[in-house]
Parts: sequence; structure tokens; C-alpha cells
Amino acid sequence: MKTTRRYLLTGAASALIASPVSSRAQFADDRFAELRGSLDAIDLGMRPGVSDDQSKRLDTILKQASAERKPVYLPAGTYTVSNLNLPEYVNLTGVAGATRLVYGGGGHLLAGENAERIQLSGLTIDGDNRWLADYADAIVQIGNTDDVVISDCAIAGSRKNAVSLSGCGGSVTRSVISGAAMTAIYSIESKGLRIADNEILDCANGGILVHRWKEAYDGSMVTGNRIARIAAQAGGTGQYGNGINVFRAGNVLIANNSISDCAFSAIRSNSGSDVQIIGNQCYQSGETAVYSEFSFQGAVVANNLIDGAANGVSIANFNEGGRLATVTGNVIRNLRTEGPYKPDGFGFGWGIGVEADIAVTGNVIDNAPRAGMLVGWGPYLRGVAATGNVIRNSAIGVAVSVVEGAAATQISSNIFQNTPRGAVIGFRWNERTTADLTQTGAEQYNHLTVAGNSVL
Repeated sequence: MKTTRRYLLTGAASALIASPVSSRAQFADDRFAELRGSLDAIDLGMRPGVSDDQSKRLDTILKQASAERKPVYLPAGTYTVSNLNLPEYVNLTGVAGATRLVYGGGGHLLAGENAERIQLSGLTIDGDNRWLADYADAIVQIGNTDDVVISDCAIAGSRKNAVSLSGCGGSVTRSVISGAAMTAIYSIESKGLRIADNEILDCANGGILVHRWKEAYDGSMVTGNRIARIAAQAGGTGQYGNGINVFRAGNVLIANNSISDCAFSAIRSNSGSDVQIIGNQCYQSGETAVYSEFSFQGAVVANNLIDGAANGVSIANFNEGGRLATVTGNVIRNLRTEGPYKPDGFGFGWGIGVEADIAVTGNVIDNAPRAGMLVGWGPYLRGVAATGNVIRNSAIGVAVSVVEGAAATQISSNIFQNTPRGAVIGFRWNERTTADLTQTGAEQYNHLTVAGNSVL
């Protein structure tokens, strides 16, 4: 008798009827319930392990399943496929870690457009580092689909991006994405995408990118991911080499991610308003660990732990309209003066840099070789309150701008420990021009209040 998946499931169901249902058995039964009524790809002609390209067979199966609104089960094994254009409805499930779709070359691997729903789960999708056509952005490329679900997959070996989602909603979860020549996940014009609990490893130019063509609400959530070893092989001064990168996308939540060994930033938000960066672990960033820059309005940077970077947190570019933030409860330590390019201005080696309409409260900065804080740059300083922070083992505690045009700055109730070049020092651009303002001279600057600090 031919043993099929249906036969095995029938036997499993009989065993469950004959004995009490344990919690584990109930979980297994719930898992199998997703596959009941599915089309078995082996029954319909797919053959694991053969060298032949099986794209036409799988294409036919997916189209039949789409018409019938049925899931497709692809058993363990390796299947060589190419140029699959996903139909309107796809629910393709494999055995996690054992069902492999390997790109055979010649254009693209998996692509879908204007679909109702595309769900890929339990699949290993291998681009085999083969050439992709000019029109292909990724080995998994989906556009204009409100309901995309990618879960429990392993996606590797793309010559471009691993996953590209354009105008999509849904989620990418519990997947391992590695070895992309560009980025792991590139989302453009998202419809509230959730990217959660993935491992993003060893990508050549970026980890997770959430971008838009114009500044607008996006609403994506990037949470609980582990991201490591992100390079910047395309060069530049921050366009590439970031663990998580937001560009023009508003209202993005970036929380509870563990990010290490990125060539530039662990988290970089460029022109993303109302972005929250909360509770992330950022280890060994090549440049500034956490950035909110250019024409943004509104950012929350809170409770992050930064260990090892050229700079810690930068809230910058008031000259471009960047303003309005809180920087609270962060621990920043072990900074360095070397970065991925020759710096200008103040250089590398400072903990927190801010410019306009910002409260900096309750942070702890330890071992910043240039300064614990950089407050303002030339005339680009307005409405900054730096209060209740602890800065220790830093050459300078706070470097604050005293250039004409700077406005309304308060530095109070901070604790400075071992700041041998001064606790609060006035700068004109990158030139030191005052003695320690916690001791004398602050009163001559109308924009500046320095009071109640402890210098140890």
C-alpha cells in the first residue's frame, strides 16, 4: 500500500480517539488541523530530491489550490524551482528545516502581485547565490498584497534582497534570514507590517529596512528580532550597514530587538516622524548606535542598552527640521573615537547628541572618550533640558553650544564623575571657548542655565 500523508494523519487521528488527549497531543492536533483539506504536492506529482526543475508542476498545483482556496502541503525534501508567479491565494506549508525550495536560476524565484493572501510557512527558500533578473528585487518578492504571512521559514543565499515587500500588510515572523547580498527584509510603502521574532544574520548591506517614497504614516512594528553581523559593502556614510533602517516612514515601533556588529548603526531613522525606539540591546555598532535624523518631528528613545559604538544616541539635523524628542533611561557605555570614515566636526566618541526641543533625562553614560553629551551644534540649539543624568569616566561631561542664535537650554541636577576636562564646557562649533560652566561663567550666556549639578 502506498503510504501517503493522508494515511498517516488518519492513523494519528485514530490514535487520538482511542486514548485521552494530552496537552501536547492537542497542540499537535491543532497544528495538523491547518493542513486538513490541503493538497498534497507529492500526490500531485512533485518529487523530492530529483535534479529536474519542478517549477511547472508546482505552478500548476498552486493555481489549482488558489482556485479551490486550499492550502498546499509540500513534504520534506529538496525541490528545484524557478520563475514561480504566485496566484491570488497561496497557503504553502512545508516541514520546517526539511522542505527546501532551491532556485534554479533564469530570472526570479518566488514573486506575487495584487494577491488576496500569500502565506509561506515551514519552508527553506534558498537563492543558491544565483543571478537574479533586473526586474527581481529579491528571492521572495511580493507587491500590493494586504495579507502576507511568512513564518517559520529559513531564507538564504540571495544575490539581492532576501525578502522584498512593496505595498504589503501582514507579518514576517519566527524566520531565519541570512546571507543576502543586499538586505534581509526590504519593506516599502508598508500597510502596517509586523516584523517580529526573526533572526537576521550576515547580510552585506542591511538588516530590516522600512521605507516610503514620501514621508507618511507607516505603522510598522519591528520587535523581538535578533540581528547580527550587518556589513556595508556598498560603502557610503550610513545609507548601508544598519541593523534596522527607517526612511520617511512614520509611527514605526522598534522595540526589544537584540542587534550586534553592524557596520554603521544598530537603529537608524531618517526622516521618520513619531518613531519609538524602546528597550533594544545594541552591541558593537561601527558608527552611531541609535540615530533619529533629518526632517523628523517626534521621537522616543528610551531604555536602550548601548555597549560599544563610535557614538551612542544622536537626535540631529535641526537645520533640516529635525526636532521634538525624549531621550530617557538609556545606558550607554564603552564608546570609541574610531569610526568607519574620517569624521568632521566634533568627531566620534560622545554618548548623546541633541539639538532641538528635547528632554534628556535619567540616562547613564560611562566611558565616552570625547564627551558624555553634545548639546547643540553652532546655532542649532533650542529647547533642550538635560536633567538627572549620570555621566562618568568621560573626558568632558557636557559640551554645549554657546554660539549666537542658540536658545533656551537647561543643564541641571546631573551627576558628573571623573570628567577630567570639565563637567560642562561651552563650545563654538568644535572649538572649546569656556572654562567649566558648573564653576563659573554660565551667567554670561542668556540661553543657558547651569544649576544644581554634582561634580565628583
